[in-house]
Amino acid sequence: MSDSDLYELPDDADLPPDHRSGFVAVLGRPNVGKSTLMNAYLGEKVAIVSPLPQTTRQRQLGILTRDDAQLVFVDTPGIHKPRTRLGEFMVETASEALSDADVILFVVDVSELPTAADRAIGEQVNAVPDIPVVLALNKADQLAPKHVQRNVDAFTQLVPRAEWMLTSATRGDNLDKLLAMVAEALPEGPRYYPPDQLTDQQLRDAAAEIVREKVLLNLHEEVPHAVAVQVEEFKERTANLTYVSATVYVEKDSQKGILIGQRGEMLKRIGAAARPDIEEMLGTKVYLELWVKVLKNWRKDDSALRRLGYSRKE
Repeated sequence: MSDSDLYELPDDADLPPDHRSGFVAVLGRPNVGKSTLMNAYLGEKVAIVSPLPQTTRQRQLGILTRDDAQLVFVDTPGIHKPRTRLGEFMVETASEALSDADVILFVVDVSELPTAADRAIGEQVNAVPDIPVVLALNKADQLAPKHVQRNVDAFTQLVPRAEWMLTSATRGDNLDKLLAMVAEALPEGPRYYPPDQLTDQQLRDAAAEIVREKVLLNLHEEVPHAVAVQVEEFKERTANLTYVSATVYVEKDSQKGILIGQRGEMLKRIGAAARPDIEEMLGTKVYLELWVKVLKNWRKDDSALRRLGYSRKE
């Protein structure tokens, strides 16, 4: 039973008569700033962030509760052309979030012109004409002034019905205005989650994602996308010490060697980077052990995907 199961929703009298609530599907191609935007609103890191595309693999909820509204952001994997079973799972996850949404927050990189992927997502959004859309023209801080009108026009034409705002998730430009637009588009309704809950992610899963983020930030080329992390043990040893044992899976022996590094230096670096973030999340000291194992071609194997938590619909 989760904390939300024990939470009793407030009486309507405890909320303003025009209280709004609902699910906001955060859509966009990889690496346009979806996770950065959601983390900025929540004030804490809920979704991992890296410069690499396809960092987000599963649907992640970020719950923002205000006096007048509760916005449940659904951070989705970037929509792309899948090349593996894992890629198919990611695109399917994003598409499900689209169909279940009360509002669509379509995030794009306005510093460049729309790509084929942006246009494909725009077509998906236009296929659900009854769902309100807010277009976040992100990375506006990187947009050359001479290209502002050209790029804005190009993106707003993708979804003509969308409200839009120029933003910068990293610098904070217009985030308050964008949030107000999203909240206004939500239907009136009650809270769905306790006011102090930020996500539906379990702590051990969040710890695994933190480790994966540090792998993404420390390694390059083919290794990061071939990595999955699973927490095997998660125990409170004392009131101020948590033991975490995690296995980092790769697809090839060569990747295992790169991940461990000479004399284990790379794996030590990843662990040293992950530990403070896990400690901050848990509020205790953390003893972190990392292991590396090879699981051949797991991204193309349905049974391996299920084992690693990437369940696919039958």
